[in-house]
Amino acid sequence: MTAKSVELLWGSAERPSRGPKPGMSVEQIVAAAIRIADAEGLGAVSMQRVAGEFGFTTMSLYRYVPGKSELVDLMIDTAVGEPPDLSAIPGGWRPKLAEWARLTWVVFQRHPWFLAEATQRIMGPNQLGFLETAVAALGQCGLTGEEIMASVLMVNGYVRSLAPFSGELAGASNEWGNAVGALIRQHADRFPALNAAIAEGAFGLSEFDDFEFGLQRVLDGLEVYIERGSARR
Repeated sequence: MTAKSVELLWGSAERPSRGPKPGMSVEQIVAAAIRIADAEGLGAVSMQRVAGEFGFTTMSLYRYVPGKSELVDLMIDTAVGEPPDLSAIPGGWRPKLAEWARLTWVVFQRHPWFLAEATQRIMGPNQLGFLETAVAALGQCGLTGEEIMASVLMVNGYVRSLAPFSGELAGASNEWGNAVGALIRQHADRFPALNAAIAEGAFGLSEFDDFEFGLQRVLDGLEVYIERGSARR
């Protein structure tokens, strides 16, 4: 976290008044860096590489962004996108929080580099806006502030836990499942419970939605907790 990142994210930094203006702005620089990271990984992103996307020198880029660390901070907040408006979703907190989780899942799928970089970095307006929508969804449930934040982090933790198995990595995950399934079948006498689960579809390529199943079970638990709290009041 740097003071410059805060200035760039929250709009208090002065934009360069001189230098190569055509074809380059902070927003365009960040967009180019995200395209590179999405296609080749964050390791492929460098100030030199991004400047080259515009045909400018690396030094020209420093007029807009002071370094890669600040650039990554901007990339993260831009990749999150505009916070969603969940107010029109009917049915109370549960469908709102479910949709929030799905939208978070989409960010992880679109940007495989995001998850490893988003921890312990300064949060920009888009990130805090996303958090605001989730907290607001639970605002009328009778939970304390601590309980609301813990609940949101629990749902987010579930989404993050499955993110490594999403997007482009899903193919590798399927290959892994097939390999493990073959080993279990070969040694069925040692793993009878696992073998029985395989017979009923485990490790397969069925239409079963693992993400949605787990999300609903997490929300089931939260709903029970909220209802118990209401009963006590």
